[in-house]
Amino acid sequence: MKLKSFTHIPSLAVLLLTGCSLHSDLPDFTASGYLADRGSVRIWRKDDGKQISHMMTIFTPFSGGATETTNYQWQGGKPVAIERHVSGSRPDDVTLRFDQNGRLSYMQRQLAGRREPLSDDNIALYLFDAERMVKISDDLLSGRVMLFQGQWLPTGTVKTCQGNEVRPEFDSPEQAYIARELAATSGPLSIAWLEAPGDTQLLLLSTDDFCKTEPKEKDF
Repeated sequence: MKLKSFTHIPSLAVLLLTGCSLHSDLPDFTASGYLADRGSVRIWRKDDGKQISHMMTIFTPFSGGATETTNYQWQGGKPVAIERHVSGSRPDDVTLRFDQNGRLSYMQRQLAGRREPLSDDNIALYLFDAERMVKISDDLLSGRVMLFQGQWLPTGTVKTCQGNEVRPEFDSPEQAYIARELAATSGPLSIAWLEAPGDTQLLLLSTDDFCKTEPKEKDF
């Protein structure tokens, strides 16, 4: 696997608008993302009316280390499940489930070859992280920062995971970066990027097929 994140635009603030408009006019199923300090984060989210019901995040480190995928689920505004999967040479799977009153009903951490319990501090940290990701997602959607993924085509366009052919408006450094990666890569190259009003940002390149892991609304 070859996987690269582009860091020419280092700050999330570049893509966030100064306004704080609500995102109630967006569809219930959305995709967004951002560049963090140590890697890129892609976010898929499903709302049920005015409340969030499901979110999936994929963190990809700049170092090329293990990808971290987390699923969060809510009912009535309360978290009911958190599942985190870390791939790579040191896999780490965490599952937390909560009852309707917010009390922990099940927990498990599966490491390579063994299981171990989670401390109260660990559980609190996972809950805090869920709240943090909702706030980040809210800010991204308020700024209309939307995630797109697909396969780069020889024509300089992208066939998105939804089957559309588009031409993202990358700046010159991003175009040069893509050209270098294409020259060094044999086979198809997947691309992920962000679009906000008046701006486009390259997020991630990989020889992995992003469309295979992109969630579909009907299954989410």
